Amino acid sequence: MPSRSHQFLIFMIALILVSAMPSNIDVKEHVLTFNIVHKDKVIGNLTATKTISDATIRYKSITAIKTRIIKEIEVDYKYDVLYENELLKKSSVVIDVNDKPYADIITHKEQNTYQIIKNSKKEKTVEGDIDYATILLYFKEPIGVDRCFSEQDGSFNSIVSLGNHVYKKINAKNHENVYYYTDGFLQKAEINGGLIKFELIAQN
Repeated sequence: MPSRSHQFLIFMIALILVSAMPSNIDVKEHVLTFNIVHKDKVIGNLTATKTISDATIRYKSITAIKTRIIKEIEVDYKYDVLYENELLKKSSVVIDVNDKPYADIITHKEQNTYQIIKNSKKEKTVEGDIDYATILLYFKEPIGVDRCFSEQDGSFNSIVSLGNHVYKKINAKNHENVYYYTDGFLQKAEINGGLIKFELIAQN
């Protein structure tokens, strides 16, 4: 039977070997921040986060807008989007208006389809794989991409390249947004929100 000194030596060697082993989880995080500008006035902000862990990528965004449309209005958006092996696995969009729940939209993958659930009721089923959702527009220039999935309404938006790293996105309501990129990352976007139009200006 090994002596106590030998047992301690074996324990220390094992501890050193374990601590020297590379971790199987390599987590990388990238954070982008944007000002939301309307008529040259900052009315809110948006923070988008991309976290990579092996084959899993989680995108999150938090948007807060406070402005006046006839009366004071405050809108908060929270996106939580999970990708596995470069395909959308699940997304959650929660929208509050004046601190009250407005919409809760969940998309989750089931084999070869996606189930869209809005406010706890099944809305629709989408066939096939989804590799580009709208939250990726902050982090990945849509080179060669002609459509993206809207996590907010469960539909596909068209993307048209305008050249010089500028792209137009057309949603289901025929509203057009224009996105400008530098080195693959979004620098500015002109957003048509229906009741209000505003710009996203990168602060990074």
